[in-house]
Amino acid sequence: MTAHQAHQAHPPSRGQPHLVPRASEVFALEQQGYFIGKKIGEGSYASVHTANYVHRNKTKVKRIACKILDKERASRDFLEHFFPRELDVLTKVESPYIIQVYSIYERGPRVFIFMSLAENGDLLDYVKNNGEVPESRAKVWFHQICRGTEYLHAKDIAHRDLKCENVLLSRNFNCKLTDFGFARYCNDLGPSALCETFCGSAAYAAPEVVGGTPYNPKLADVWSLGVILYAMLNATMPFNDANRRKLLSDQMAGNWQFSSRVEYSVSAIAKTLVARILEPSVANRITLKEILEHDWMRSCKDHHPPPSGASAEKVESSPSSKLKATPTEDSKLVASLTGTMATATPAATPAHRLQRTDAANSASPSSTQGQNSVSASKAVAKAVGKPQQPPLGLGSAFGASTTDAPTTNPALVTKCQIRKVEDQS
Repeated sequence: MTAHQAHQAHPPSRGQPHLVPRASEVFALEQQGYFIGKKIGEGSYASVHTANYVHRNKTKVKRIACKILDKERASRDFLEHFFPRELDVLTKVESPYIIQVYSIYERGPRVFIFMSLAENGDLLDYVKNNGEVPESRAKVWFHQICRGTEYLHAKDIAHRDLKCENVLLSRNFNCKLTDFGFARYCNDLGPSALCETFCGSAAYAAPEVVGGTPYNPKLADVWSLGVILYAMLNATMPFNDANRRKLLSDQMAGNWQFSSRVEYSVSAIAKTLVARILEPSVANRITLKEILEHDWMRSCKDHHPPPSGASAEKVESSPSSKLKATPTEDSKLVASLTGTMATATPAATPAHRLQRTDAANSASPSSTQGQNSVSASKAVAKAVGKPQQPPLGLGSAFGASTTDAPTTNPALVTKCQIRKVEDQS
């Protein structure tokens, strides 16, 4: 659920029992219509399972995911800072560009978080499996990622950990932002506009963040967007983050260039936009508003999934068969969650290869505090198979009453209403 380096899954501690729902918890959740399925990932204090939400009349079933967190196993720092912050953000945002959390229940020390599936994995795995993203498709995806970021910024929320791993691909290959463990509320005026916490992933961090100076988190998000766009177009990273001092030097000197493989296939206007985003001077860096108004972006038709009640659109008008996710076996899934499986990368210079960030490359001063958890959204994104039928609605819009909503059960304390999502695209 939170930023990858704070939630990189690791095997449970030796001698520690596996985290599985208790019989009483299963019974209580089933009374609410939630049926927890097989486990697809586990850390020291969290596990991720497939799940189904069954309508009261038992004729409608929605395939979702459930993250189970045991607060008795989690660190105090995680419980006091990262976890509450992310839950607060998740329960206050609702956008077609952000992964949807439907309901959160607490029963004793256990927290159950039910969220939507992202059947086609994350953007990093897509690029590693398929290579450079064609410019026309990268434009659509980047537009969606920017719209999600714009939505957060409009609510005075800075993500602070935007990266390819935190962009999920839905059933229809639309982009959804996830992982808000490093997110924070901010405004554009006064002392609170600047952050001093060195957080996020160094490979995507702005030079002012890498340099350890107070920074505007929204403008730092913009830099991260530029790294994501570069990664999509090149299937490599613009900078080598192995050495923090060298990274900062390269960022400030603009020591990056497009891969020779795409030198002539990527348009000049796209290259210009990347250059304006990867501007080391905060004063001269393009803003998110200016990105969305840029000529390269203006030619992009908005293919985002429509609000509830409307049919979902494909990312592109071309047949969706052109976009095929590589199936992931359960054994490979668990291995990737626990960090025990090396993933092949496309041909690239060793210094700039596209790879999943880890705690060693995290810019967080507390990067080890939450390593024994597991990212629900990412584990779910890698789950095998797709729903046999289009997802069905889960009830009312956030905060509204509905006959589809679960009845009150004194054994469960709900933290968040079920939200209506007609057809997650």
